[in-house]
Amino acid sequence: MTPALIWLIVAVALIAAEVLSGDFVLVMLGLGALFGAGSALITGNAVIDVLVFAVASTGLIWLARPALKRRFLHGPDIKTGTAALVGAHGVVLSTVDGQSGRVKLGGDVWSARSFVDDEQIEPGTKVTVVEISGATAVVSPEP
Repeated sequence: MTPALIWLIVAVALIAAEVLSGDFVLVMLGLGALFGAGSALITGNAVIDVLVFAVASTGLIWLARPALKRRFLHGPDIKTGTAALVGAHGVVLSTVDGQSGRVKLGGDVWSARSFVDDEQIEPGTKVTVVEISGATAVVSPEP
């Protein structure tokens, strides 16, 4: 078996093993092994092949891996649950004051209270959710 084929098999095995770990280390080693396979095809010198593998793998782990982890593992800041409602727009169904009221937010009816305690918001007024307190939307009228 030629050295280039051995490097290629190692590269494929490492990249396939990355599916189980998900830490982007094995894929970097697999890509380094692909560089080693290329070196084996060109030079045929095992020492040079190992050096190419070591330099490529180290470079990929230190340079490419942090960027990939930031991109794929953390992703964009996606708000879910009640946090996604902050900033949402709705319509007052029953008078909202500092204690109680009802608003419609995205097709759902929520209990609500005014952001300002002594403010009354009349039915039909468009509001913006300032925060969610328990199961109550704290709202403010839109300008």
